[in-house]
Order: sequence, then C-alpha cells, then structure tokens
Amino acid sequence: MTFIKDRQFYRFSIYGFLKNLRFFEPFIILYFREIGFSFLDIGILFAIREISTVLLEVPTGFVADIGGRKTSMVFSMGAYIFSFLTFFFFPSYAAAVCAMVLFACGEAFRTGTHKAMILEYLKLTGQLEWKPDYYGSTRAASKLGSAVNALIAATLVFISGSFRYVFLAAALPCVINMMNLASYPPALNGTDVSKNSTRPRIKDTFKYFLSIFSNHDARLSIMNSAVFDGFFKVLKEYLQPVLKAMAIGLPLLTAMSADRRTAIVIGLVYFVLFLAASTASRYSGQFSRRVKCVVRSINITWIIGFCMLIVAGVFHELSVYAVTIGAYFVLFTLQNLRRPLCITCISDKVPHRVMASGLSVESLMKTLSMTILAPACGYLADTAGVGITVASAGVLMGLLYVPLRLGKPVQESASVL
Repeated sequence: MTFIKDRQFYRFSIYGFLKNLRFFEPFIILYFREIGFSFLDIGILFAIREISTVLLEVPTGFVADIGGRKTSMVFSMGAYIFSFLTFFFFPSYAAAVCAMVLFACGEAFRTGTHKAMILEYLKLTGQLEWKPDYYGSTRAASKLGSAVNALIAATLVFISGSFRYVFLAAALPCVINMMNLASYPPALNGTDVSKNSTRPRIKDTFKYFLSIFSNHDARLSIMNSAVFDGFFKVLKEYLQPVLKAMAIGLPLLTAMSADRRTAIVIGLVYFVLFLAASTASRYSGQFSRRVKCVVRSINITWIIGFCMLIVAGVFHELSVYAVTIGAYFVLFTLQNLRRPLCITCISDKVPHRVMASGLSVESLMKTLSMTILAPACGYLADTAGVGITVASAGVLMGLLYVPLRLGKPVQESASVL
C-alpha cells in the first residue's frame, strides 16, 4: 500500500517541476563574473538576497496562514518574474541588488507555504503516514525539473553565446505555474478567509506560532535542517568554477569558445546531478525505513555531508576535478535524500495550524546562516581560493554537528494540534 496519486498529486508535482526551471541557476556565478563582479561582490549580492528574505520570511508565513496560501504562492511567482526581467534588461550591480530583493520577496512568499499545502492535503485525505514518501515523490518531480533545466539552460547559453538570456527564459515557467497554482482547491488555503473570523484566527495563529519556540525538539529539528541547507545552498554554487576549469582543460571541442564548452560540461554534469537528486528524493521514505529511524537518517546524512565538502575542497586544491565533482554528486544526493525527512521531522513537532509559519521559521534560519556564509565564503574564495573555501566550510559544518545533532525522538507530536 502507498499514497494516492490523484489529480492534486500531479498538480503538486507540476508545480515543483516548473518551479525548478530556473535556467540561470547553473550559470549564475559565471554570469556575475562575466559582467565583472568579484567573488566578494557576488557574496554580498547573495547576502542581500538572504537578508531581504529574512526580513520577509516570518511575516509572509503569517500572511499565508491567515490570508490564504494560494494567494501567497501566486504573488510569489509574480515577484520572480519581475526579478528575472530586471536581471535581463539591466546588467549592472545596482540592478542586480534590486533583482535580488525581488527574488527574496518571491522566496519569502513561497518557502514553507507550498509544503504546508501538501501537508494540509495529506491531513485532509488521511495520508499523513505517507509524509516522507509523498513529499519525496513531489520533490523528485522538482529535481527532474532541475535536470531538464540544466539541459535547456546549457542549450540557451550554447546558442546565444551569453549567460544573460537564461534570465528571460526563466520567466515563462513562472507564468505557467501561476495558472497551475490558481487551480488548487480552496481547501488548501488552510484558513477561513471570512472577515468575521480574522481576529480569533490571528490570535490562535500567534499562540500556535509561539509554541514552536517553547518546544526543544521543534527548535532543534528546524535548526538542523536549516543549517545543513544553508551550507549546501551557498557551497553548491562553487561547483560552477570547478566545472569551468575542467571544461577549459579538456582536450575536446577546442574549436569552440570557452563559454560554449563550459555550457556543455555544466549542462551534462548538472543533468546527472539532478537526476540522482530526483531519485534520492523519491526513495527517502524507503531509506528512513531501512535505517529504522528518521532522526538517525538525518544525522547520518549530516556526517557524510561535511565529509564530502572536505573531500571536494581538498581535491579541488590538488586540481583533481573528477573527485571534486564526485564529492558534489554525493552531496547533491544526500541533500535531496534528507530534505523530505527533515520536513517530516519538523511537521511532527509543529502544529498544522501554523505549518506555513513554522516552515518559514526554518527558512528564516536557513537564510540567516546563508547571510553569514555567503560573503564570508566569497571573501575567502577571493583571497585563498575556492578549494580552501569549500574544505574550510566542511570543517566548520563538522564542528556544528555536535550541538545540532538530533537526539532520540519523543513520542508526542504537535502536528495533531
């Protein structure tokens, strides 16, 4: 027996597939380098994006829980569209700052909200026992989108000879996704939006929200998930210069320009990475059952994760790029194996009434960690090199495992509230 693959399941999957058609992602650092930004400049841009997200994260979670999650998701897609168009039409640092703020607005309205809608749907249909499998399968569709995204993005760069056009193309999937989100059933708003219920709804939402911080297990599970993802999201971008160095050094396709060779290598490598990520997400539920504990599974993936960062950094310094790429392959797989497990762990400890807010707190912690890591890693990459940066981050992540390791799970669950 397994979960029901009905029409709404495929709507969730389509959302994830389209959401990850961000054609700029495999090339964003290379694009910024192309227009003259240093690694520190890029780190500051990422920090601006994360700080803006931090400021908006929890308020937008409240808006979603109180005013309607569908509306928040549609607004998110609109913010993304304006961000991508700003990147395309205005290739300057000031415009990039504005585009990052718009992107942060989209992220803040999206992160946590769609996951809360999935969990609400599982609650309404009596399928909560299948949380890791269901969310893992919808996330698999997202990572399949990322795999297809890599090939399309590489094709766009190869044809145009520039990294700029990927931003313009990224707006189209957002438009289609707005229509998909608008078709979701009203019950997934997660709230009664009538005017008469506004005051008690706000009071109850705030009460349940505060209960998140008084629960030690909820706080720790949120921090564990957020910090791991923060490290991953910052450091995964440093795979791009590794792949560019590898592409330039290959004794193949030498008649092509460096950017076109880079596009081919990045497109193929990211395609394989995200196919592996898609498979990992799909089987995360089976992985946790094999290990016989969601918490133990999360802890194991953390240990392997920081080890892979150290390996990737060391072998980058030795210019053994194949091993570096292999370590990143394991890291991508781990992150997508553990993500559904982390969402399951958090949802077991956060009241359903404020699930969007609770997951927004997790995103808030993630963005705070990225706000610190991104400029620090950028500065270190400029001064000491990419390899030392990645390895040093791996060591730091290893040290953080001790205070953030999840302990033995408790029996009580907040998700029934």
